Amino acid sequence: MERIQVKAYHAPCGGLLLGSFNGKLCLCDWAAEKRHESVRRRLQRILQAGFEEGTSDIIREAEIQLDEYFNRRRTVFDVPLLFVGTDFQKTVWQSLAGIPYGRTLSYSALARRIGSPKAVRAVANANGANALSIFAPCHRVVGNDGSLTGYGGGLAAKKFLLDMERASSSMA
Repeated sequence: MERIQVKAYHAPCGGLLLGSFNGKLCLCDWAAEKRHESVRRRLQRILQAGFEEGTSDIIREAEIQLDEYFNRRRTVFDVPLLFVGTDFQKTVWQSLAGIPYGRTLSYSALARRIGSPKAVRAVANANGANALSIFAPCHRVVGNDGSLTGYGGGLAAKKFLLDMERASSSMA
């Protein structure tokens, strides 16, 4: 059976689990998240792989880039990503990278951006199923009124990330 290498990463706003498969990052998920098990099961089922604690070149690079991000020295990631889900989910997740650092976008604006303006609820569900938090910055998606809505790492982590990015952006 194929293996997904996984390793814990301690972010200033909570614990993350990083995972790599065949030279790509496939997991950066909040350890305390309720839906964590469904994300893991989806990865195992689609990749037909089991989890194995360890590290890889990709995980080490992801750790370096996350350290730089949290130390406000990185605004864009370039780790190769492996999105594991439906075609619609992949479209949503790939479009997240187009939300600039320090900015936010509403769920309805994201739905329009991917050409599915009536699929706001489906976009929200895909956003919630994102297995690559921070790298595919789902924390930058907010309610139409700018309110912080659900986030895998919890609203405190979402606020931390957005505040950190806004502070860094205003210093540039």
